[in-house]
Amino acid sequence: MTRKSILSVATALTILTASCGGNKENKETADNQQKETVANVDVHGQWYLENIVFSDSDYVRVRPDERLSSTHQYIVFEDSTYFIRTNCNTISGTYAVKGDSIILDDGMMTEMACDNMAVEDALRRILPNIATVYIQNDSIARLDS
Repeated sequence: MTRKSILSVATALTILTASCGGNKENKETADNQQKETVANVDVHGQWYLENIVFSDSDYVRVRPDERLSSTHQYIVFEDSTYFIRTNCNTISGTYAVKGDSIILDDGMMTEMACDNMAVEDALRRILPNIATVYIQNDSIARLDS
């Protein structure tokens, strides 16, 4: 089984940089490739959380706490629901995908108090702002605002 990873990015900068520069022919080719990708977005399954990046805070990376190797942090997309497991808490809610657009509702979160809540805090901040999803090689998903 292939390990799937998810990278959450809270920035519009990545999208803007990808669309700037190049000539018209390259842009049309890129647009056609993007349309093909959009039609095939499938997020179903379990994705491991690799990192969460916020560009508005000096590019701070919040990596899931790797000290607890027995606990894998992940998100599962199934039917129209998502489930997130962190080191300490879980978050679940509904989602909808249309093309490359994804909408995740705020969801419900368990409220266990833990020593390191960085991932939970980051997820609370980013989930309502996620707007697009990109899948690379069926193993990496990037969620952008």
